Amino acid sequence: MFVDERILTLFKRNAHHTFTYWSVFFSFGLCIAFLGPTILDLQCQTNSTLSQITWVFFAQQFCLLIGSSIAGVFKKTLFSALSALFVSALVISVIFAIIPLCNNVMLLAIAMAVSGFAMGIIDTIANIQLVTIYQKDSAVFLQALHFFIGFGALVSPLIADPFLSETGCGNHTGNGTEIMHHFRNLLRNSPIAEHNITQSHLPQVAGEEESIVHYAFWIMALINLPVPIAVLFLMYREQLIPCCQSGPPRLLDKDELAMENQQGAEGSDTEQKEQEAGGHGNIFSCCQNDNLRGLPVSFFMIHILGGMVLFMTDGIVGAYAGFVYTYAVAPPMSLPHKTAGYLASMFWAAITAGRLLSIPLSYRFQPVRLLMFNLAGVIVTVLLLLIFYTSSMFLFVGTCLCGLFLSSIFPCMLAYTEDILAYKGCATSVLVTSAGMGEMVMQVLVGSIIQTEGSYSFLLCGVIIGCIGFIVFIGLLLFHRMHRNYLTGTSKKSAMVEEPAAEVKGSAKSEHKEEKESS
Repeated sequence: MFVDERILTLFKRNAHHTFTYWSVFFSFGLCIAFLGPTILDLQCQTNSTLSQITWVFFAQQFCLLIGSSIAGVFKKTLFSALSALFVSALVISVIFAIIPLCNNVMLLAIAMAVSGFAMGIIDTIANIQLVTIYQKDSAVFLQALHFFIGFGALVSPLIADPFLSETGCGNHTGNGTEIMHHFRNLLRNSPIAEHNITQSHLPQVAGEEESIVHYAFWIMALINLPVPIAVLFLMYREQLIPCCQSGPPRLLDKDELAMENQQGAEGSDTEQKEQEAGGHGNIFSCCQNDNLRGLPVSFFMIHILGGMVLFMTDGIVGAYAGFVYTYAVAPPMSLPHKTAGYLASMFWAAITAGRLLSIPLSYRFQPVRLLMFNLAGVIVTVLLLLIFYTSSMFLFVGTCLCGLFLSSIFPCMLAYTEDILAYKGCATSVLVTSAGMGEMVMQVLVGSIIQTEGSYSFLLCGVIIGCIGFIVFIGLLLFHRMHRNYLTGTSKKSAMVEEPAAEVKGSAKSEHKEEKESS
């Protein structure tokens, strides 16, 4: 059989939880990709400039990072985790419903910041809960989880596209309108919704076009509304709602009961070990945990190096999606604006397809092998793009390959580091935070370099960042070996201590038996 019977039984037992976390991440994908195409209409709504409206997106990303950093505090109990997911999903729906009412850029920035904070909590908790449920078998389910982000990011512009205005507010010059079209395509993350963009100046619009983008945000709020309802239903089914605990407990079938009995013997030891090692807390609680003092250096270096790898790779994702359009329309490539607009869309489509393809691959291959292959593939692809920098055909091919190789790095790294640390550390919180920080920092850094050095430096930055990430990954492999040797030595010492104790106990029993026989 393609899938192990044990994994199927485990999935059957936790199917409701798993589907709920997947649906939450689909909502996450809808939210993170929905705002880019609406930037022109939001600028008109708030009567703001281009530089002012970009701070709205920075506010969302920054608060998403903060939410990811502190979300680990809600993982202590299932009730607190699901409650945080319910509130966060509900807040997202509320925020998207009130965005059309924000006629000031500051109010809009605050609304986006609140939604970003809620999305950060969803990001960390959903990852932690799946890792806690499936542990060593979590790689397959993490790949599926992150596939739903890409799937949501592909669907969301389809909702927005019919409500987007082409001419803006009517108070821009032709050149300003063209710049706004350029920026909209820079942030657009889907191949579905595309608009005609010309390189010539557009004529000034005589009258102001009435924006109907508010319908798109309200539809988004309605589409997201079933997600908190699904989380609430899961809490009801698990009898975690105080006023709805009168129902009988759910019965287990014979396979689930056998697994429950098998894991029950190990449950108390596992919980005790997690408490001793700190568990999957937030970053700040991990750093302040007194029980981490006796752990080896390799334990901490695995956290740091794993986070650095994702800092680099997610930074490439953010930078490539953000600036591949700018690179394509500039010399020497000089593609038409409409043609270049498809590049970012193809990139996200490749990431979605790669995450779907990685689901069966993660079952057949170890995460470390997939990581090695994907990191090497990213470097080779960007290097070939740098060599054939005048070929527009290879730019499209390389964009697809780059998206495929980058797609599964995050879930593979998460499964790999958690497996190394035996699910005792704070890897999930550290990795999620590092990935978000890398995506935010690298966009600013690469954008500044492109502005000062030219568009050719875009691919050069990608090669350098990819090589640094690969070197850091090699260091992670070395510290993995050190940590494995440490665990082997610790287990041998424990066995040597337990063996004399067992011999003393056995000799005492034999002496006691001889005394009884003599008497």
